[in-house]
Amino acid sequence: MNSPEKLTALEWRATVSLALVFALRMFGMFSILPVLAIYARGLPGGEDQFLIGVALGIDGLAQACLQIPFGLLSDRIGRKRVIYIGLLLFALGSFIAAGATDIHMIILGRLVQGTGAIAAAVIALLADSTREEHRATSMAVIGMSIGVTFGASLVIGPALNHIIGVPGIFTLTGVLAIGAMAVIRFIVPDPLISRVHGDAQTIPGQIATVWKNAELQRLNFGIFSLHAALRGLFVAVPLLLLNIGGLPLEQHWKVYLPVMAVSFIGVIPAIIVAEKHGRMKAVFCGAIALLFVATMLMAVLVNHFFGIVIALFLFFLAFNLLEATLPTLVSKIAPSGSKGTAIGVYNSAQFLGLFLGGALGGFLAQHSSYGAVFAFSSGLVIAWFMMAISMETPPAVKTRMFHVNVGDRSLAITLAQALARLRGVVEAAVSHEEGVAYLKVGLHDWDENGARDLIANWETRFDSGK
Repeated sequence: MNSPEKLTALEWRATVSLALVFALRMFGMFSILPVLAIYARGLPGGEDQFLIGVALGIDGLAQACLQIPFGLLSDRIGRKRVIYIGLLLFALGSFIAAGATDIHMIILGRLVQGTGAIAAAVIALLADSTREEHRATSMAVIGMSIGVTFGASLVIGPALNHIIGVPGIFTLTGVLAIGAMAVIRFIVPDPLISRVHGDAQTIPGQIATVWKNAELQRLNFGIFSLHAALRGLFVAVPLLLLNIGGLPLEQHWKVYLPVMAVSFIGVIPAIIVAEKHGRMKAVFCGAIALLFVATMLMAVLVNHFFGIVIALFLFFLAFNLLEATLPTLVSKIAPSGSKGTAIGVYNSAQFLGLFLGGALGGFLAQHSSYGAVFAFSSGLVIAWFMMAISMETPPAVKTRMFHVNVGDRSLAITLAQALARLRGVVEAAVSHEEGVAYLKVGLHDWDENGARDLIANWETRFDSGK
């Protein structure tokens, strides 16, 4: 069985170019966050902070509704075609927002931006373009590109606002989306075969099972709460830095740069402890507790500039750690062969959190106070913490996938049973439709050579008709 140890040049090309597509799209989405609340206050209707919150969060509602349907549509009409449609909608929404003369047009533009929900289709295209054994590496590159883009956008956004203004940022966002279309057309390779991938895509028949999984429900509520807190934060923090700290908007990068840089570096030791030493639950619950402390400090120190900055650092330290560990936990807990569906449901919960955090954060800011925005986030986080401490200890496993050649479902079940008997294999599933074996194995000791030999011998038997 041919199993090279590294990604091929074509796989690297697909991985890096699709990471660039994510980065070009996400930069526009993220760079507007630290400046929109301040800009919108100067527009007709912008005195209503609820509408500002809706403008910040409405893209999340559209993505929550459309990201799974767009992914399924890409199975029918093609990955690239759906991605073109999504990027075109995203660019259209950006140009609508760029030309907006009141808060309602901003909301419309942001809504149209959100309808360009291409994440599922891009991941499906990545899965089409990479082999099962090495797909995790490609996914890690995508995740890293999103994280780096997020941090850079918060720093660059205020500086861009000083140079070209918020309409200019929206216009740039639209241009970057068109640039992403060019990347898809001229750089991203066309896959030889396009099919459904259980590790990367939502499969409708699996949604009910995944939805009923109590452990996954805890994680879905967690990502919902985390992103509700994040979007609520941007309803209030930019205005607090301006009004309480007297820091002009173009200088907000002086806060975001050290906060993001140090928090990115600070999570590395915790991730190592969680993964290498099997302390995932302890690190995970500790990060949630830290997030609670950060949001409570913001609520209590809402009128103290340095208190806000310290709380902001603690928030992003916890946020970055949770962003890294939550998908890992989904992968560990989701049934073999259902990871893609679990991630699809998880992402929908994340987008709903963005909408609720923006809309409800704006409502509380309008009718109560900024402290109430952070207190609401604290309430969500403490509920999440109570769920997390009662969760089962996540299994110390990693996922491995192999291409297999089996003819029907009964042969796939027999192979899965044989693989499950190997040393260190915790769970095994084989999909004859996909031609993939999904294994959950121990972190440090499992019979990988035995699995490869078993699959190779099985394929030999199948090819010879025995």
